[in-house]
Amino acid sequence: MIRILAIGDTHIPSRARKIPDLLQVWLTRHAPFDIVACTGDLTEEPVLRSLRSFGKTFYVVEGNMDWLPLPSQAVFEVEEDLRIGLIHGHQVFPRGNRQQLLTLARRMDVQLLISGHTHQDFCELHNYTLLLNPGSATGVWGGGGGSLIPSCAVLEVVEGHLLVRILQVRKGSLFEKLFRFSFKDLLP
Repeated sequence: MIRILAIGDTHIPSRARKIPDLLQVWLTRHAPFDIVACTGDLTEEPVLRSLRSFGKTFYVVEGNMDWLPLPSQAVFEVEEDLRIGLIHGHQVFPRGNRQQLLTLARRMDVQLLISGHTHQDFCELHNYTLLLNPGSATGVWGGGGGSLIPSCAVLEVVEGHLLVRILQVRKGSLFEKLFRFSFKDLLP
């Protein structure tokens, strides 16, 4: 089994002081993840180091509020030839436009595209391509609003299946939204 943490849009310290304690404790308890995929808008080097500590392998992309020298996109492969793309999402207008995200996924030749920028989590399958946005780990406001709900996503890849767990902090409790996919769902 491969476990992937998808996280981003923390905006620490400009919009938030820290990741909420409930989420931080859960992440610390379940670390290390095999891969951490960060969608950007970390804004500061200490946040980058902190998120890197959650995993064995770390991928991060530049957000529109980052001044760190980061790549604009990343592509990596996990077992059974699942190709995953990582972008911030500010390349898409209006924010979170599914058709534009699908076009980017096709250009990157990936079955799963992880993006951020909207500060609103979602997990949707469109024509053999999975679009995942982990939301904002701190739940801060974004230029297009956002959910104001702190969230991230944990993916488990095992024997031709993908489990996506979106974690949300709401009203002082940690909630999970679960999505299950077969790799067959991601192959045309």
